[in-house]
Amino acid sequence: MDLYSAELTDRLAKLADASAETYRNNTPFSHIVIDDFLPAGVLEQVLRDYPAPEELPWIRFDKPEEKKLAFNEIDTLPASIRSVLQFMNSATMLRFLERMTGISDLIGDPYFIGGGLHQIRRGGHLGVHVDFNKDKRFDFDRRLNMLIYLNKDWPDSFGGHLELWDAEMKHAVKRVLPLFNRCVVFSTTETSYHGHPDPLTCPDSRARRSLATYYYTNGRPEEEQAERHSTVFRARPNAVEPKADALGVAKRVVLALTPPIVVAALRRLRRP
Repeated sequence: MDLYSAELTDRLAKLADASAETYRNNTPFSHIVIDDFLPAGVLEQVLRDYPAPEELPWIRFDKPEEKKLAFNEIDTLPASIRSVLQFMNSATMLRFLERMTGISDLIGDPYFIGGGLHQIRRGGHLGVHVDFNKDKRFDFDRRLNMLIYLNKDWPDSFGGHLELWDAEMKHAVKRVLPLFNRCVVFSTTETSYHGHPDPLTCPDSRARRSLATYYYTNGRPEEEQAERHSTVFRARPNAVEPKADALGVAKRVVLALTPPIVVAALRRLRRP
């Protein structure tokens, strides 16, 4: 099945209608988990082409709150991955999301700020947080996250569950294993706390892989308004959160002191 086939468009429309009530009434905040989301053959090729940690100049996050790899320069990616990411921003996908979530006039992000490819190796994690709430370039309001996981033969023991926490940060209401072709969509608000805070325990030869896209609107309901902020991490109750290591601290100090233009040039040089 092709991404732009009438068959897939029709299936997404029916899926939106069937999922709308669940999405809007789900707890701890509006969300949906959909298995077998895209044509399996399409994602099989994406998985075959997915770059290893040493194959790209990944953006490397290495601090107590998050330890992961990210990449959003999609024009440099294999065609199979590029086509899926572009489809996630297509009119077909926007119509599906609007129909399911009830949020109208959605705007995609062709720059994939914060999105694109995410890859987490053994020991990596992402602390519980709420996302930045506004796009810096256009001042759009961030409204939805979409994640598509690419992990085959991923047992529960590997970890990496996406956790959705209650607004008071008392407990995780839902834990989602990041299985191949499993899609998670959720509304981003000031209380949509989520993450996978426990270090990954998969073998060194494996990594937690996903595609991520975020969606915006020009304005949002008055009751959801808030001052502009970046990602806000929250500590879990009674949990021992990962600590910073000396090397990680040193890396962050060097990056903080290095002019951005130099950092960008070094990343370009590292690209194969």
